[in-house]
Amino acid sequence: MLDVALKFLRDEINAALALRTGSDAVKVLLTRIAEETGKYAFAIDNIGCSVINIEEERVFKAQMPDYATVNGQQVATSPELKLNLHLLFAAHFTHYDQALKYLALILTFFQSHPVFTSDRYPALAPACGKLVAELISFNYEQLNQVWAYLGAKHLPSVVYRVRLVTLQEREPSGIKPPLTSIATTFHSR
Repeated sequence: MLDVALKFLRDEINAALALRTGSDAVKVLLTRIAEETGKYAFAIDNIGCSVINIEEERVFKAQMPDYATVNGQQVATSPELKLNLHLLFAAHFTHYDQALKYLALILTFFQSHPVFTSDRYPALAPACGKLVAELISFNYEQLNQVWAYLGAKHLPSVVYRVRLVTLQEREPSGIKPPLTSIATTFHSR
């Protein structure tokens, strides 16, 4: 589901950029930011989008498995894994003002579209759940650490946390005959 959620966001942003600029020459690309050599891993005059961190959402975490009866058997499935993705959008442009222009377009896109659900966005797979985008602001030290971690020189960039990407294992964690009766026995002392 990570790839499905990220492709959905990429496609939505690219459609918004094309609508706002009247051109589809500039695209958001799902890519790593830097090669092992330190060179940028995506073409100039584009925006690279990379997952820089994945964290488990523990506030909304279900603790117990889900149970259902299928073909007369009780089937247990593990609780959903809900994740927060930290996405870095880095603008790699020949002209600095173009990088700022496209970053501003991404910021305004998420400002006007902070929540994505399959009800409102049919292209979003229902299994992805609800996606919520939040801007993350780093201080200078944190920003330096992110770019050092990526192994690249700083580019104009913005980081968003996309909350509640849902993953679910399709294989049941257990299959048992259903509970059909309960018996109790009382003993006197």
